[in-house]
Amino acid sequence: METTKKSNTRNWAQKSISARMLMVGLLILVLLIPLSYIESLIHERSNRQEKVVNEINNKWGKEVLLYGPILKIPYTTYTKKTITIKNKTSIEKTAHKNYYYFFPEQLTLESDIQNEKKKRGIYNTSVYKGTNTLTGTFGNVKFAASILEKDIHWDEASIVFKTSNLKGISNEVKITLNDANHNFIPAFTANTSSFNEIQLHTLETKKIPIDDKVQKTLTPFSMELNMSGSERFRIIPIGKNTQVTIKSNWKTANFVGDFLPYNADKITENGFNAKWKVLHINRPFPQSFQQTLPNLTKYAMGVDFKIAVDQYQQNERSAKYGFLVIGLTFMVFFLIQTISNIKIHPFQYIMIGLALLLFYTLLISISEHSSFFIAYIISSISTVVLICLYSKSIMKNIKFPIFIGLSLASLYGFIFIIIQLENYALLVGSTGLFIILGLVMYISRKIKWD
Repeated sequence: METTKKSNTRNWAQKSISARMLMVGLLILVLLIPLSYIESLIHERSNRQEKVVNEINNKWGKEVLLYGPILKIPYTTYTKKTITIKNKTSIEKTAHKNYYYFFPEQLTLESDIQNEKKKRGIYNTSVYKGTNTLTGTFGNVKFAASILEKDIHWDEASIVFKTSNLKGISNEVKITLNDANHNFIPAFTANTSSFNEIQLHTLETKKIPIDDKVQKTLTPFSMELNMSGSERFRIIPIGKNTQVTIKSNWKTANFVGDFLPYNADKITENGFNAKWKVLHINRPFPQSFQQTLPNLTKYAMGVDFKIAVDQYQQNERSAKYGFLVIGLTFMVFFLIQTISNIKIHPFQYIMIGLALLLFYTLLISISEHSSFFIAYIISSISTVVLICLYSKSIMKNIKFPIFIGLSLASLYGFIFIIIQLENYALLVGSTGLFIILGLVMYISRKIKWD
């Protein structure tokens, strides 16, 4: 009796459409586990690429950001404190030394940058060497009305220059002011930058006496700065009138910042020659500051030299459609099994699912050594051929394997189109899924589910 019940249960599981649907659904859920590991692998490879690029950039010198030169003049302020001792009241006056920072009236940067690619293993990054000439004028120095002339220390003035990359400097940095050269020396700067801000290092000259000529008229300055760096090159437009010219042999320029080049012919056959012009009225900060010099890096402008590496992003987007690929492929096999009464064992479903998962590992590994397009073509053709050959051995005919191959090829092609699209990905994806659902409903309309 028990043997008969077990036999009936087995026959029901083999013949019942509901049982087969349940089995296929459970297999799809099981295959989502290795699919999640594949997504973790993509993140791991992407992080590895970022780590290697950062190692190369750290040794060569990271992004170059220029902030200066800035005229720094000390002045004295006083605080008064009333002291009462034995009914006698006196006023104690305490002096405090503060600083006033003045930006240039005119600031001009001419930069000639030569880029090259550095490679480690399968990863690339862009590095560069640049010759930078900074010229301009200081003058028309005006303190706040509350600061008296006798409290201004004109003889203790200095020039401050900030940059993000001390390691990349390859010459003695000095500024020519009033026909005299003044060398910069590093000044200790505590790391007060936030998570999203780049840390700036301070260079400062020794004391430069400021005479009436600098106070009341425009005094020219100039300085040369030879630097190597990577990723980006930027400058903060602190001049009342800032003009920047950057030339480079980099042919895929990406201009960054709140201000973009104004010249239409900036892209050339040999690279680019970009020009900026920023007036003080264009920026939301004044020409002078008291006591502290603010971090103005968010107003910097320049060029991004990063190599666009998007194969991991495309791999990640492709893997997100893994559930759709597995589900629709299993649905095709289920419909064929139901309509034609061909028996497909759960183990065979698992083999087909593993072949679909191996598509993503092939895609990741090949795209690291070639373009994503070539990797996708090779991986999809290999997967479709493998599943077609395997399904031919299951179904013992050529008609259904050809149908499966065409279905898989169409599905992989549809997903590739979605990955390439950005603005219309949702529209194309939802429209395609609607069509697929309509086809499944049409094919399954004559199936007897009882």
